[in-house]
Amino acid sequence: MKVLQKLLPVIKESRSVQLSYCGVTDEGCSALASALRSNPSHLRELSLSGNKIRDSGVKHLCAVLKDPRCKLEKLRLSDCGVTDEGCSALASALRSNPSHLRELRLSGNKLRDSGVKLLSDLKDDPCYKLERLYY
Repeated sequence: MKVLQKLLPVIKESRSVQLSYCGVTDEGCSALASALRSNPSHLRELSLSGNKIRDSGVKHLCAVLKDPRCKLEKLRLSDCGVTDEGCSALASALRSNPSHLRELRLSGNKLRDSGVKLLSDLKDDPCYKLERLYY
């Protein structure tokens, strides 16, 4: 957490952030989301795969995704302990701001059909830019 806090000023200005398998928790997601909300327009790619962020961490990230200034195109959350609850939050966030996210990776999570369907429906809707959904 201390290392992540020190990286936040750099992360806020980055176009691509790779934090896979580095011990980020839902608490780290909260700090990350707070930093990104203050300057969400730069980030295009975020990878948090292999971290234990769970649904609570995903909900923090959804606050960023809902921001109309968010230009995130790729979000990787494989092996993060996400369930259908996290899928529901993601689907809601994408309905709020459908214009940019093109790739969402959720493989290796605890998803059931209902969570996958919420996101698949968005992928199949021409109003949304989501092109690739991995689960």
